[in-house]
Amino acid sequence: MPDATDILIALAVIAPFIGSFLGVLVVRLPERRPVLIGRSRCDRCGAALGARDLVPLASWLWLRGKCRQCGAAIGAFPVLMELAALAVVLWAATETSGGMLVAACVFGWLLLALAVIDWQRFLLPDALTAPLALFGLAAAWFLDRGAFLNHVIGCAAGFLVFAGITVLYRRLRGREGLGLGDAKLLGALGAWVSWQGLPSVIFIGAVTGLLFVLVQSLAGRRIEATTRIPFGTFLALCGWLVWLYAPLIASISTPG
Repeated sequence: MPDATDILIALAVIAPFIGSFLGVLVVRLPERRPVLIGRSRCDRCGAALGARDLVPLASWLWLRGKCRQCGAAIGAFPVLMELAALAVVLWAATETSGGMLVAACVFGWLLLALAVIDWQRFLLPDALTAPLALFGLAAAWFLDRGAFLNHVIGCAAGFLVFAGITVLYRRLRGREGLGLGDAKLLGALGAWVSWQGLPSVIFIGAVTGLLFVLVQSLAGRRIEATTRIPFGTFLALCGWLVWLYAPLIASISTPG
């Protein structure tokens, strides 16, 4: 079996490729465009991108962030996603190793995509929240089997709590407050942190969201009751922090 160092190196190598794919998900999922089929193309001239144009980090640097065909700026988003995916690996490696590190990276990569989509589009696609929940339960089964039921309860409780708030708010106020996407995300996070970790996720997420609103207000932005806030982005960040640093993780033996 590969040792912990081999696993870390392998994850660091594939991380930019994962980040590149996550960038595709972030762009295409909200627009309901095919993800696994269809060539990548320049947004300006429509030219199909070849393999040499799609090497993570290297192609962007070699082409100086421009399309090979028309010279239009590609933008920094693709390379930022690739670097962010690598950052997930390096961050997770400070607290985990071996099999736990693999689980942490899968968790972090999915959260990264969800956080960016919600930040940009106020949307949390089922195509990402559902796998996040399933991977969370699978990780709990293999890494924390003695407390597996707690993770199942966390998954169900996370969804039901926010879904209940969503329905109640809609009936009382006649408009959307929290979306069901947030409920699905919290349910998926519950699968990872178990029901014991959910209060921390909700509390830290709420505090982070309030700080965001405060900063926006101080910056001169008009904040009203109907102002949309990417709460899923904050939940994703807080779920990652709680899972990575909570006592629950410290109590699980790390595979070599």
